[in-house]
Formats: sequence, structure tokens, C-alpha cells
Amino acid sequence: MSQKIIIDPVTRIEGHAKISIYLDDNGQVSDARFHVTEFRGFEKFCEGRPLWEMPGITARICGICPVSHLLASAKAGDRILAVTIPKAAEKLRRLMNLGQIIQSHALSFFHLSAPDLLLGMDSNPQKRNVFGLIAAEPELARGGIRLRQFGQEIIEQLGGRKIHPSWAIPGGVREPLSIEGRTHIQNRIPEARTIILDALGRFKRLLNDYQKEVQTFGNFPSLFMGLVTPDGLWEHYDGHIRFVDSAGNIIADKLDPTNYQEFIGEAVQPDSYLKSPYYRPLGYPDQSDYCSLDSGIYRVGPLARLNICSHIGTPLADAELREFRHRGKGTVTSSFFYHYARLIEILACIERIEIIIDDSDLMSTKLRADAGINQLEAVGCSEAPRGTLFHHYQVDENGLLQKVNLIIATGQNNLAMNRTVAQIARHFIHGSEIPEGMLNRVEAGIRAFDPCLSCSTHAAGQMPLHIQLVDVDGSVVNEVWRE
Repeated sequence: MSQKIIIDPVTRIEGHAKISIYLDDNGQVSDARFHVTEFRGFEKFCEGRPLWEMPGITARICGICPVSHLLASAKAGDRILAVTIPKAAEKLRRLMNLGQIIQSHALSFFHLSAPDLLLGMDSNPQKRNVFGLIAAEPELARGGIRLRQFGQEIIEQLGGRKIHPSWAIPGGVREPLSIEGRTHIQNRIPEARTIILDALGRFKRLLNDYQKEVQTFGNFPSLFMGLVTPDGLWEHYDGHIRFVDSAGNIIADKLDPTNYQEFIGEAVQPDSYLKSPYYRPLGYPDQSDYCSLDSGIYRVGPLARLNICSHIGTPLADAELREFRHRGKGTVTSSFFYHYARLIEILACIERIEIIIDDSDLMSTKLRADAGINQLEAVGCSEAPRGTLFHHYQVDENGLLQKVNLIIATGQNNLAMNRTVAQIARHFIHGSEIPEGMLNRVEAGIRAFDPCLSCSTHAAGQMPLHIQLVDVDGSVVNEVWRE
């Protein structure tokens, strides 16, 4: 008799989703699905809006990473204006994106995932949250809060506020960095560097306790995609697209993001509002080739960025990257190491900020290139904390949007997240009696990707969970609530 287990909602992620786990007649997991159960519709209701409004509108897609959409949208606008923005504007945009990556990664690791990692996957769910972490590890929790605050303050110093700054625009940015703002950022760097180095040391010591999770949390062959510089350096704002396979082979390089439709296909699934992009040359993966090296499934985000780059370009982060690759024996295929990669990227961002903050161009008042509508179609691409982000706009001669296509980082991880859920469930779930810690591991596998679905948040301190066991006739044979 076929049965399924439903986890609804998935907790400690940004947005609303559920997981269905299907059991075969013998009570073994046959498949699992990750469903995004909310619909936003930004691509459609942006139609008819003026180009100039798009950065501010699309930033509202996300309350956690609004800067990512702000910058990708502004870059699409730059191309429609057919301008090269001033050097100062590009450097300021880069500075804001570094702050964005820091604050978002800090939220993911310290607030959403650290309760699992520090308190234990099998710990009391009533205490396995950020408040339980504060009680058990006050210094680490405080460090996480301070680190996220550092990233948010960089955004605020540039854009005037921490969330949804109306700052980057087609052609450049609105305001420079003030001398006081630069001094404030400089003064916060030493503390931020100390916090992340301590967190990295703590995480690496924990790895011995989580070897089973390392092996089973999305540990399978796939492609990895992201932006790199022309010489293969880690990149977060510009550059070209590179694909690497699980053996470390570069299978596509120096791809122009403008031509993304040549190498990225977009599929839809009937049980989710989240699109499922795939690497077009290898085709959409069906159930039989999810784990094949010749499958079109790929991953983006911090794990992918560290797998595709030749080096990061800053001393402390490069040293950590070498150890990261040594632990993963080359290309790192375990999605559990997304946590590890986020911490290394935070360190890289802090080192980059320390370099760029002394650049005299940051004080320049030449921040914007003025022009009219010179192109009717353009693509803006940048690295969001969760992965590569594409904004594709088509406008009329007056700059009114005719068509919008957005390829979000979380969507590009959709196929990999489904594969991860199935792998974890097959390893940890046997029969109809499911220990709470096993279910938490299924959720934790999704949290490793830090999916950003609508970027809403659930009530602080609560982890609601409703699980149903349903037989082939649709009858509920068992159900459990977790308040």
C-alpha cells in the first residue's frame, strides 16, 4: 500500500513550502518532493511599469536580499540605456553587495541553521531555535547578530536604510559614501573578522560530529554554476558564467549572461510554484538521471561559487578555500558544506571590504551616466547570496516594460533541493514511525540551501509542523502536530 508523509510547513526558511515523502508498499522511501506553495507574480505585474522604477519595485521581491534584485535590475537598466556607469558607481555597488552577502549569510548560518548544528539535530524542537541558541551559546549568538548588523550597516551607510534602499538606478547610484560612513565601516572590520574566524573554527570542529549528514545531505554529482572573472577569480557582481562538473572539469566557460537562454532552460512542475531551471545542453533531468554526470541538474550559491573559481584573491579566504577543498577531496559535492562555504564567503567579503574601503573613488560625486532608451531588451546578472540572479527586461521606446523574466537563485537549486530531500529521507526514514529528529534532518537538508521563497519569516521561536501519513486511497492513517 503506497503511503506518503507530508511536512507542512517547512520551518526556519524564508517563505512557505512543504515536503511530501512517499513510501512504497514496504514502508521504504520511494521519492520525496519539495513544494513551494506560495505565488508572487512579480514577472507579470511589473509589465507596464517604467524602467526607472524597476530597481525599487523588484527589490520588494525580497526582504532578506533586496540589494541583490536592486543591483541586477539596475544592471539591466544600464544595458537598456547602453551606458558604462562611472567607476565610482560600480565600486559602490560592489561594496553594497559585499555587505548584502555578509548580512544574508550571517542570518542563514547563525539564526536559521546554527540551532541544528550547535544544539543538535535531535534536540528539543521547542528549544531548537535562535532563542535556545542564545541561552546555550550566548557569545556565538551575539557574534552572529553583530556580524549581520555589520553587513546591514554597510547597506544603510550607502543607501540610507538597511532594507529596500532606493539607491542603485539605471546608469549608476544616487549617493556617494560619506566620510563618516567610511570611517564607521573601517572601525567595524576588526570585530567582524574576529567573529567569522571564530565561527569557522567552531564549525570545522563540529564536522566530526556530522559525518553522516555530510555524506547524506545532498551529496551527489551535479553541475555547479556561477560568475567568475576572466582569469577564474571568485566574483560576486560581474564577470562571465562558468559551469563545472562534479569531477572539477570546466564544461562551459566565458558564457555571456545576456545569452542565458542558450544554456539555461526553464521547466515547471505541477506541484510547485517554483520554476526548475536546468543546463540546456544536457537537457531536463528525469527521475532516472538525477544523479548522473550527464544530467542538466546544477547548483548555484556559495558552494557552487567556491567550486567553480580558481581562487578567491584574498589571503585568509584563500587559505580557508584550500582547506575546504582538501576536506571535500577536490570538488565539494555535499550540500551540507553550503554552511561551510557561507562562512568562507563572509570572510572573503570582509577582506574585500577592507581593500575597497580605502579607494578614493568611493568619495567621488560622479556617480551616474545620463542617457535615454537606447536598447529595447537587456539582461542584468549578479551574484545574490543564494546564487546567480538574472533580470531580463523588454521595453518599448518609452521605457515601459513589455516583458519581464526573472531567474532566481533558489529556483536554480530547485532540482537539487528535491534530490537532497529524497536522499536524506531514504537514509533516515524507515517505516511509518518517524522520530522528530529524522524529520528535522529532512528540513535541515533544505535549510542548507537557504532557500528564499518570498523572504517572509515565521513567528519567532515557533516551529509549527503538521505531518500526515496517507494511504493509497487518500485516507489519513496517522498524523502528528508540532506546535
